[in-house]
Amino acid sequence: MSANKPLSARQKKAIAAAIRKAQMQGRRAASAQQTIPYKEMYPDGICKVKDNYFTKTIQFFDINYQLARNEDKNEIFENYCDFLNYFDQSISVQFSFLNQTVDMAEYEKAVHIPEQADNFNDIRIEYMGMLKNQLSRGNNGIIKRKFITFGIEADNLKAAKQKLERIETDILGNFKALGVQARPLNGLERLELLHCTFNEGEKDKFGFHWDLVHKTGLSSKDFIAPTSFDFRDSRTFGMGGRIGTVSFLQILAPELTDRMLADFLDLDMGIGVNIHIKSIDQSEAIKTVKRKITDLDKMKIEEQKKAVRSGYDMDIIPSDLATFGGEAKNLLEQLQSRNERMFLVTVLVMNTADNKQKLDNMFFAAQGIAQKYNCALKRLDFQQEQALMSSVPIGLNQIEIQRGLTTSSTAIFVPFTTQELFQAGDEALYYGLNALSNNMILVDRKKLKNPNGLILGTPGSGKSFSAKREIANAFLVTQDDIIICDPEAEYAPLVSRLNGQIIRISPNSHDYINPMDINLNYSEDENPVQLKSDFILSLCELIVGGKNGLEPIEKSVIDRAVINIY
Repeated sequence: MSANKPLSARQKKAIAAAIRKAQMQGRRAASAQQTIPYKEMYPDGICKVKDNYFTKTIQFFDINYQLARNEDKNEIFENYCDFLNYFDQSISVQFSFLNQTVDMAEYEKAVHIPEQADNFNDIRIEYMGMLKNQLSRGNNGIIKRKFITFGIEADNLKAAKQKLERIETDILGNFKALGVQARPLNGLERLELLHCTFNEGEKDKFGFHWDLVHKTGLSSKDFIAPTSFDFRDSRTFGMGGRIGTVSFLQILAPELTDRMLADFLDLDMGIGVNIHIKSIDQSEAIKTVKRKITDLDKMKIEEQKKAVRSGYDMDIIPSDLATFGGEAKNLLEQLQSRNERMFLVTVLVMNTADNKQKLDNMFFAAQGIAQKYNCALKRLDFQQEQALMSSVPIGLNQIEIQRGLTTSSTAIFVPFTTQELFQAGDEALYYGLNALSNNMILVDRKKLKNPNGLILGTPGSGKSFSAKREIANAFLVTQDDIIICDPEAEYAPLVSRLNGQIIRISPNSHDYINPMDINLNYSEDENPVQLKSDFILSLCELIVGGKNGLEPIEKSVIDRAVINIY
């Protein structure tokens, strides 16, 4: 057919039909379930993302880093570098840091004090009001959770399970070396995490168990998917009743600081930071850097030849060539002689809000933090769907914007700030606000590794007030016995107000201590009479004093007398 020959009516009709069909296919919306990019979730926590790609997730908790001494910080940083170096090119890693809103009514149940059959319920109500006020001052209904999701390629589930379990054991061991508590998530917990991510701010509770898959014929996606996804806007996305946007961190600064990630996570709003890390084979990384150095040397020679032909000094070369050459040689030295590897890193920041105005304000705040550290936060235009699915802890990175960083440069996004103490138990006591995160400290010391406590501070800083507040808290919440040794009689008014018993011991008081008294329950394993005999011998020896103390015959008399008396 000649290229200049006009189309026939039949051909025009066929082309028009093909165009309409393509347009209809383009308009056909995928379901919310089809948008979520995984194939199957298994009860043991393994997720089949693709036919040959499987992932698992571990939740880890915080340690005190930002408030630590410099030498402790350096030790944590070096151990974290060793942790990153564990991952080779066969393992894909995703760190997820999620600030998510919670129902304050549910959250306030942690500080609820039940009424008791005494005359102090009015004080309990007043104290509980103070706790709720402190709770609202702290996290503003935001919970912060941290996860690491790792994935490998395998031919089938059985092969993937063996490799993932080995990697999981190694990761937990590395976290233990860092002093970090961590635990793997099972399939139900991973689905609950995805449900919370996709349905943030919604009141619908996560209700799923594995029998529902067989009974209803639905997949696990049906129980975690929001009501809808909307990606019609190139710069934002709709997810259920919320609007959001995902941006990538453009790293421009020559040096980064370990405060950047912490500042992002300190924002009192719904924000999620995801860091995708992919290791490069060490030998391949060195070859790549050497090739770049060779290319730079070649360009330098070309510039020198051009200088000779033009008749000026051949040592005058463009400053960019000199700078890039020095940086490339420094990078090669780090890879060859130091404990450094090369990683491809993608940093994604996701903001969600109830309306567009709040979203713009949140994005502006996050953008300000990036600019503070000489970086830029760029929205992923026309890639919001891929960016959103790369911002959920599935372990899949669909954004091809990557930055090559060494181990120490990657580890500068240190995921630790300060350890939180918030135990929602029946006997958890209030101990103030965290100095760094401003979150409430609520803990049952009896459940900690070391239940002992020590109050330190300068004169007038509130040591006595802190002790009295804890005493009152323990009285209102627990059934524990409270015993106070108070030489200055400072706590007597509080004990009187709580209807406690005050025992005054002095030469002029009417209360005395009888050192000869004995309690038959004094010891469970040893003879209480023998223990009492030893005590009285020591007491008499202390009273008698002298150079030699008690004589043997005196000890014998006391021992026989004690046995006869008791």
